[in-house]
Amino acid sequence: MFPGRRQGLEVAGRLILLEVDSVKSMNKGNLALSLFAGAGGLDIGVDQAGFKTVCSLELDRHCVSTLRRNARKKRIWQVDVRVIDPAKVGEVLGVKRGELALLHGGPPCQAFSQIGKQRGLEDVRGRLVFEIVRFADALRPSAILMEQVPRFLMTPVAGDSNMKDMLSEQFCRIGYDLHACVMDASHYDIPQKRKRAIIVCVQQGSDFKFPIPETIPRIPTVGEVIGSLPNAVPFGAPPEAPNHVDITPERDRKRIAYVPEGAWLSKVTTAPSSIVRGLSRKDSTKFRRLDRNLPSLTIRCGETLYHPTEDRYLTPRETARIQGFPDSFIFEGPVRRRTGVVADLDQHRQVANAVPPPLARMVAKKMANALCIA
Repeated sequence: MFPGRRQGLEVAGRLILLEVDSVKSMNKGNLALSLFAGAGGLDIGVDQAGFKTVCSLELDRHCVSTLRRNARKKRIWQVDVRVIDPAKVGEVLGVKRGELALLHGGPPCQAFSQIGKQRGLEDVRGRLVFEIVRFADALRPSAILMEQVPRFLMTPVAGDSNMKDMLSEQFCRIGYDLHACVMDASHYDIPQKRKRAIIVCVQQGSDFKFPIPETIPRIPTVGEVIGSLPNAVPFGAPPEAPNHVDITPERDRKRIAYVPEGAWLSKVTTAPSSIVRGLSRKDSTKFRRLDRNLPSLTIRCGETLYHPTEDRYLTPRETARIQGFPDSFIFEGPVRRRTGVVADLDQHRQVANAVPPPLARMVAKKMANALCIA
C-alpha cells in the first residue's frame, strides 16, 4: 500500500485505518473497483483493456500479499466484503455514486463447481455472489463484470429458477440488464482448455455483445508457452525466473516417471499397485502428465499437473504462463509441498483460482468500447 493520507473505515464495528490517495485528479471515466480480487488475474485484464482498478478487496492473506507486491499504486484492502459498507468505500476513495466505470470480481466458486459438493446457496460461499449486487446498488457503476464456473448459471434455486435467473432479477431491480456467456479461454490465445461463465451487467437500455470469435484460432501449446523458461530450481534455492520452483518430493518423482507424456496414472498398465494406489480406470483427471504439443488441461486447485517431459510437478511460474500471467507478475506466499497443506491459498492455488488475464482483457475491452473508454 503506497503512502498517502490515512482515513478510517468501520468494519464490523471496528475502525481500521487505510492508506488512501485522492482519485480526484484522475480520469474518473475509467475507474474500477475489484471485489474478491484473488491473486489479481481479473484486475490485470481489466486494466489492460483501459480501465484503472483503484482498489482491490480480498480476504485471503497470501493473495493480499501477492496483490500488494504487484500493486503499482493500487489500494489493497484485506477485508471481508460482507461486513463493509460500500457507500463508505466510495467515500474513502473519493468516488461518488455513479462515478465508478466498472465493478468487477470473481466470487468463490466452490459451492457451484462440479468437483465440489455443489451445495449452491446452501453453502455460505455460494451467497457471496450477491455481495456484488449490494455494492452495485450502492455505487451504481456503469457496468459490472463477474466470473464463475459454467455450472453456476444453471444451478437450481427456488421453484423453476436457476442462479442466472435469480441474479438477473436482482440486477434488473437496481437498473441493470444481465448478459451471460460460457467462454473457452483457449479461444483467446490461452494455451488451456478452460471454460468459464462470464457475466456482464450494463445499465438498462444499453447493449452488449461478447467477443466471440467467428472462427476458432490456433491454440498455443504447452511446449510453446513454457519451453523457454530456464531450469526449475529446488525448493529453497533462488529461482532464475520468479516462482519457478520445483517442490516435487523424491517419492513422487518415482510415481510420475511411470506416466507417459499426455497420459494419466490410472491408464498405465505397467505401474505396480504400490504406485497406482487403488486408482480406477475412471480416474482420468488425476495424476496427469501434460503433452507439450497440445494445450493444457484446465488448471485446477485440487491437482498440480505433471511436466510434459520432466518427472516433476509444474512450477507456479509454468502454471502462471499457461493462465496467461506476465512473467513480471510475482506471486507471494508459500509453495505447497505435496506432502502437506498450508493455511489459505498457496502459489499454485492462487494461479489456479485466477481468471486468465487475456480472457478478462478481451471481455473488458469490449465493455470499454461500449462505454467509450479509450
